[in-house]
Amino acid sequence: MNPPSEFPDDFSSFPPIPFALFVPPENPNPNPNPNPNSTAAPSQTSIEDPSSAHLLSFTVPKKRRRGRPHRPATSFQVPQILNGGFNSNALASSSGSISAHSIRHNAENPSSSAKAGPDMSDEIIVISKESTAEALIALSAGFPADSLTEEEIDFGVIRVIGGIEQVNYILIRNHIIAKWRENVSNWVTKDIFVNSIPKHCHALLDSTYNYLVSHGYINFGIAPAIKEKIPAEPSKPSVIIIGAGLAGLAAARQMMRFGFKVTVLEGRKRAGGRVYTKKMEGGIRVCQAAADLGGSVLTGTLGNPLGIVARQLGYSLHKIRDKCPLYNVEGKPVDHDMDMKVESVFNHLLDKASRLRQLMGGVSVDVSLGSALETFWHVSGNAVNAEEMNLFNWHLANLEYANAGLLSKLSLAFWDQDDPYDMGGDHCFLPGGNGRLVQALAENVPILYEKTVHTIRYGSDGVQILAGSQVFEGDMVLCTVPLGVLKSGSIKFIPELPQRKLDGIKRLGFGLLNKVAMLFPHVFWGTDLDTFGHLSDDSSRRGEFFLFYSYATVAGGPLLLALVAGEAAHKFESMPPTDAVTRVLQILKGIYEPQGISVPEPIQTVCTRWGSDPFSLGSYSNVAVGASGDDYDILAESVGDGRLFFAGEATNRRYPATMHGAFLSGLREAANMANYANARALRIKLNRNPSKNAHSCASLLADLFREPDLEFGSFSVIFGRRNADPKSTAILRVTFNDPRKKSHDGSRPGQQHSNKLLFQQLQSHFNQQQQLHVYTLLSRQQALELREVRGGDEMRLNYLCEKLGVKLVGRKGLGPSADSVIALIKAERGNRKPASTLSSLKSGTSKLKPGTLKRKLVRRAKIMRNINVSPLSANSNLAIGKLPEENKNSVQVVSNTLGSGQNDSEVLKQ
Repeated sequence: MNPPSEFPDDFSSFPPIPFALFVPPENPNPNPNPNPNSTAAPSQTSIEDPSSAHLLSFTVPKKRRRGRPHRPATSFQVPQILNGGFNSNALASSSGSISAHSIRHNAENPSSSAKAGPDMSDEIIVISKESTAEALIALSAGFPADSLTEEEIDFGVIRVIGGIEQVNYILIRNHIIAKWRENVSNWVTKDIFVNSIPKHCHALLDSTYNYLVSHGYINFGIAPAIKEKIPAEPSKPSVIIIGAGLAGLAAARQMMRFGFKVTVLEGRKRAGGRVYTKKMEGGIRVCQAAADLGGSVLTGTLGNPLGIVARQLGYSLHKIRDKCPLYNVEGKPVDHDMDMKVESVFNHLLDKASRLRQLMGGVSVDVSLGSALETFWHVSGNAVNAEEMNLFNWHLANLEYANAGLLSKLSLAFWDQDDPYDMGGDHCFLPGGNGRLVQALAENVPILYEKTVHTIRYGSDGVQILAGSQVFEGDMVLCTVPLGVLKSGSIKFIPELPQRKLDGIKRLGFGLLNKVAMLFPHVFWGTDLDTFGHLSDDSSRRGEFFLFYSYATVAGGPLLLALVAGEAAHKFESMPPTDAVTRVLQILKGIYEPQGISVPEPIQTVCTRWGSDPFSLGSYSNVAVGASGDDYDILAESVGDGRLFFAGEATNRRYPATMHGAFLSGLREAANMANYANARALRIKLNRNPSKNAHSCASLLADLFREPDLEFGSFSVIFGRRNADPKSTAILRVTFNDPRKKSHDGSRPGQQHSNKLLFQQLQSHFNQQQQLHVYTLLSRQQALELREVRGGDEMRLNYLCEKLGVKLVGRKGLGPSADSVIALIKAERGNRKPASTLSSLKSGTSKLKPGTLKRKLVRRAKIMRNINVSPLSANSNLAIGKLPEENKNSVQVVSNTLGSGQNDSEVLKQ
């Protein structure tokens, strides 16, 4: 159905972004959350610099506008950008206090390295005179103004957190995003930025562009220029996606563009999941209308990816007007002054509840928002009449609608944890229904309908998906089923999901919202508003038909939707449809007939039952009592070493309970699946012909150790950053006779132990132009323990051999197990370039000392052979366990071999 032509294109003026900028006072009160353990929404973003004279501020409406605005607007601040570049003073201070979305790797002052020399990389680049507008566009896409997201850090977009390189990365990132937003129907290539980015930053451009494309921040959607990038034939492994909702469709299109073979299994007869537009029609003159029975409102259009898809399709959006009159139980309009008074009191109570959770600290996790609000209401001392109480209950119902949950079950501590990330802009309807977006996204995607999945098997060899009597096999599987389905246990996972994920599924809430859609012969309620509300005198039924949406201006016909939220939504599941329609008509007649307006019988009606739908078992997620925003992250975690992935609105901490949150989660998991697949492909390549790839793997290892994750004395460690498990595998390298290192940290003159002679012997066999690298595999926790050993390198070596019982070997001695670890770490670090300047700093590490740059930074790893001890076996449990007594001091064998008079060339082989 084509939308009426009278709706203007809300994106026609985008960019520039319609933000009103102003300079705040010198000493604003940011009102930070004093509870460090709470993720409750602060009033401002992550910038902690008290010198906010360098900051610009703009307001973004809060999320609680699903029915009617409640909360005051959020104030965001970004570093002020002057003359096309960042204000360096503001940036230096903000870089020193990285936001909550950053990891504080660097405690140094990044501005100090900018004065090390004339290196061009130490200068803030100027790309565009519209840097401020570009920063705001990037902010609307979910990027902090002054720091990096954890995702960016994991990808390795820059070498060191903080400093000038981070500033330049942010400028390049913002510029690329803004450039694509100018015309989202184009495919933005890297080449168009080459001339505007200084040559010394081209490597940074590569990293930035690759990150933005692979993670779906640019060049996504269904524009012809983007669709033509999907290869005709897949060249990569097969991926199975369970669910053809927005998350599944977004992931499917991205994976197809990446070259993967994609199969989508959908239990319903249609795509869209909880986004469902039903065509309603009937009557003598055949009225038609498109009713959104599921997700209906685009909550914020600035940066909203679904708004971008609509823009690519040339679809206009209809802004939901703020006018929302309320009618009391008798159908009379609520007095305006009373309405304003109760709404003001309600907002005040929300603020008091926010302060209460700060005072309560961790105890607030076990308290519900509803109990706090009702307690404050009863002890407020305000004399209220029955209508004011009904009006207060209406606001409670509106809040239950916003969260799809009973207030008695919502967490006081974290119910609004996603508010700081709310997308700015208007709340909108899509004329013709959101099904138009679903239809476009599903085009040419291989979807198999009526395939109800009941078992997911995953393991090191791939996945098996059982749907009825059919078995589907693939390399990876993405599960996008709603949280309600996961809670029900209707899908069996083999092996069982980790307890951590099972607990997260149990803790998060999954609420309910139902609707009654009614197609009438004509519009009798007027076309000058999009919403109106009705009060109830029964608090247990406060959410029953409390809000009406007028779709007459967007559905193509005289359509009205009545919403049922809270406890009433659950009772509605068992209410006969005829009773529901009768009750709605009674309310409408009570409102309009006293005005002399006749209410006709509807031509067609539809009642939803989302709680009884086996493919949803509810509407959308919320943070229940006992849960937190962390549980969204837990649900998003992959399982089975990159075989089983999860997406959907309940896996998106920033944008839960929204259509765009589901869509973005699909893009996120497409990037994660591609990363794991690339790592596996590299591992397979190395394992197929280890002799041919020995030099390649050695070079990779040398490259990775140019930026170790830990570095102390002559010891360096690398490990996979995405796996925080202390038992995860790390690679340790010990460098002998390295002039860059000193082994005197804390050693005492008279100290004696069994490995001192080893150091002396090894040092005597290699002059200052040669280095010997020996390696071992150990756990991440053991590496951290080794770092804490005091007494210098000799004591650390003693601890390594005597206490941990590991043996040091050459590169070849590590075996194929190490090749897999190397490949995984390389894939995680992506396209990050190794550090090459003396100004690079990293917390807890020491970089190259002056003079060493004249030597080759990368030497082929020295491989030890002719050693009278067996090399590490691939089946030796990664050589981190206790070894037999005869192998404990195998390092001494190395020293004895070197000291036996043999030619060095017989011992070492490049």
